[in-house]
Amino acid sequence: MDLKEQWDLKSALAILKHQTVDAKTWAEAVEWLILYGPDNIRELLLDSSGTATHNCFPELQAKGYSPDGQPCYSVADMAKAMQISEDEAREMLKAKEKAHHLHHFIDEDDTMKVQ
Repeated sequence: MDLKEQWDLKSALAILKHQTVDAKTWAEAVEWLILYGPDNIRELLLDSSGTATHNCFPELQAKGYSPDGQPCYSVADMAKAMQISEDEAREMLKAKEKAHHLHHFIDEDDTMKVQ
């Protein structure tokens, strides 16, 4: 079953409020909200994700921004920050693409560059 079909707004929000939910389930609910939730919740979670990324991986810097304003990182930089190989990082992103039916790899020419 697709992630999109596993959740709805009510169930995803209930998981976020739950006191004892496991981390994997909580992360899946957040992922669903970022992908399919209402714009106001999506924006809040993306802002929080950006803050968490900056705090946990301060050396990871965006190389540019997607047309919708989301930061874009190089696979090499992400792999280094997570202490995994580039191949592992690429496979993780490919798995997310397949699961979400979304394109996560963005050609560098399609990004707005950081000055």
